[in-house]
Amino acid sequence: MQNWNLIFGILILSSPILFAIIAFPDSISFSWNEGRGGYLFAVIFLVAELIGLKIVISKKRLLVVIPMALLTISYLISLEYGLRDYIIESAEQFDVQLIYSWTWLWDFVVMAIFVVTALYIFFGKRWVRIAPAGPIFLAGTAIILSLDAFFPYDTLGPLQYVVPYFIQANVWLVNVLDLGTAVARGNVMFLRGEHGSMALQVFWPSAGVHSIIIFSLVIGAFMLKMNIPRNRKFVYFILGIIGTIIVNLIRVFSLSWYALKVTTDPVAWEEFHKIAGEIMFLPWLFGFILVVILIESRRLKKLESKGKTQSRNNL
Repeated sequence: MQNWNLIFGILILSSPILFAIIAFPDSISFSWNEGRGGYLFAVIFLVAELIGLKIVISKKRLLVVIPMALLTISYLISLEYGLRDYIIESAEQFDVQLIYSWTWLWDFVVMAIFVVTALYIFFGKRWVRIAPAGPIFLAGTAIILSLDAFFPYDTLGPLQYVVPYFIQANVWLVNVLDLGTAVARGNVMFLRGEHGSMALQVFWPSAGVHSIIIFSLVIGAFMLKMNIPRNRKFVYFILGIIGTIIVNLIRVFSLSWYALKVTTDPVAWEEFHKIAGEIMFLPWLFGFILVVILIESRRLKKLESKGKTQSRNNL
């Protein structure tokens, strides 16, 4: 028999995100700091972690969360009727440099608060082990947006520190593959290819440093709920970070390749830049988690099979 209360709980949890996707499809941009694209991936995390659980959520708890979902939807609607203008105006008071990051930040803060509160009502303190990935993804995105809003470009030294190394590795790769001419100076790449010259100034978000932070938070939460030895969790975490760094190197390389081989038109290049990172990072994140699940599932089946064989031999 299906756990209909759990299914209703998932629908209530997802309802504000689904509303945003349906009512404001133009806001679902996959550029990490220019839209609600992260909502889509958060809801995928929520459904993936909750579907199939054998936990019964009481009707009373479901009814408590429904008004909260409606309140969150009201927030999304009110943005279209003046609230967003107020948020933009407030940026001046807080000396915010990047308005886009500031405005989208609050969307993720509000959604993260709703999801965490709803999960707590449904499952109590156990929510941290039951479904942490979705809310942590939302909260992590909000943190990155806040850093980008208050410390734009290269003003946040620790995050910008690794960027020159990414650029030097990329310049070496471009020259080795003979794709054009590339020179690195600090966080600037000077490229000359089939369509002319282009100088790219790379800051930590464009280098994908934000994705390393989000990956660390999400995979840390995922490892927390997995019942596997601690040393295996550590190995998976390190392999995931290394993989994310490689994905980010590919990200920077793809931006260079686009300028060298496709176009040096700033508008066209910027359109590619907006989506290049997320279309690489998010599939990698989901793919890595899926591989870990498959490996550990097979390992668990082998252990169970071995245990049954030993039990028969002892009889």
